[in-house]
Amino acid sequence: MIALRELLAQHPLFSLGILLLVGYLIGKVANRIKLPEITGYIVAGILVGESALGFIPHEMGEDLKLVTEVALGLIAITIGGEFYWVKLKRMGTAVVIITLVQLVASFVLVAVSLVLFRLPLPFALLLGAIASATAPAATVAIVQSLRAQGQFVDYLYGVVALDDAGAVILFGVVFAIAGGLIGTPEAGVHAAEVASHGNAAVIIHALSEVGLSVVMGIAAGFAVHYLARRRKNQNEIMITTLGVLFLSTALAIALRLSPLLTNMAAGAVIINLSPDNHRIFRILMPLSPPIYALFFVIAGTELRPEVLLDPQVLIIGAAYIVARAIGKYGGVYVGCRIANTSERIRNYLGICMLPQAGVAIGLVLLIEASPSMAALPPEQLAYVQLMVNVILLSVFVNELIGPPLSRFAIVRGNEMERT
Repeated sequence: MIALRELLAQHPLFSLGILLLVGYLIGKVANRIKLPEITGYIVAGILVGESALGFIPHEMGEDLKLVTEVALGLIAITIGGEFYWVKLKRMGTAVVIITLVQLVASFVLVAVSLVLFRLPLPFALLLGAIASATAPAATVAIVQSLRAQGQFVDYLYGVVALDDAGAVILFGVVFAIAGGLIGTPEAGVHAAEVASHGNAAVIIHALSEVGLSVVMGIAAGFAVHYLARRRKNQNEIMITTLGVLFLSTALAIALRLSPLLTNMAAGAVIINLSPDNHRIFRILMPLSPPIYALFFVIAGTELRPEVLLDPQVLIIGAAYIVARAIGKYGGVYVGCRIANTSERIRNYLGICMLPQAGVAIGLVLLIEASPSMAALPPEQLAYVQLMVNVILLSVFVNELIGPPLSRFAIVRGNEMERT
């Protein structure tokens, strides 16, 4: 195994080959025992990662980062493509109501629960904001593997897409408030700006990032539409679309914007500019299986099952996971009641909100990397590390049990729809 690990380290393609093959095999095993293939991919990642066999060392993370960025771009543009105005008009304000209620419910329940478990208020607020985020990648992959369609899926895509946008905005505001409570009011903007304008500068900065991400996505959507509208050849459409997708993702990352929001906006613009643009998403569809498989296997290599051995992480993590699950399901249920949706959506949609992965990890790592957090005294710095471990534990649990539950909910929701 040591020799094989050294061979893999020579070139990322060795690692990608191993990840794809092991992911495929364990994904098939998971499918045989009635689990989603995604769960198998994540287990495969844990198996070949440093926590088990050690074939994929931590230092290879940067080499494999490109695959993750491409996958997130495809996932985001697929979700954006569900923002078809005709569908949204049918759903009306229901999706917005459901999203807002479950965002607030999960934030409040997690923050209050963690304060009751003696976590300081600023860190409880931050974890509450992170709890509002879901994992759109898992949802999209399951829906596509089931080839599910209908009103239930329309609501699911709509809530998941709006949830991530709402989570980013909520996090920006809470980060500013928590920074003030901790006594270090810097959260991603220049120190001089914070000194002259206070926490308002942090809030404005966070909202401006969201706005700029959307503007860039709109521009990318128009570019794809313009390049594809006069072309009949599918290969040409795929090449030009991927070119714009890669450019918009790279620019968003370089400018410290949200590639997720950028590509979601691009997908929404593409689908609404012309009915013919549905073909763009159909052409991209064959790329999804290998990219999604690599994405989830790589995510599995980053998980650390050993954090389960820390009693404090276990206690705080269990409170976080339970409170978030109640907030997500209960929030969706109440939101559906307010919006007067059908029984199948009310009963099963909330279950699909449980998976949590990339966005949550990204937000907590943003906290850890913030200069203000790095400057905290040791006793407060320990809480930052605790937050990281709690989110990793949540991702580990929710990415294993979340996809099977989501698959069950999507199947049941569509079965009831057909009947």
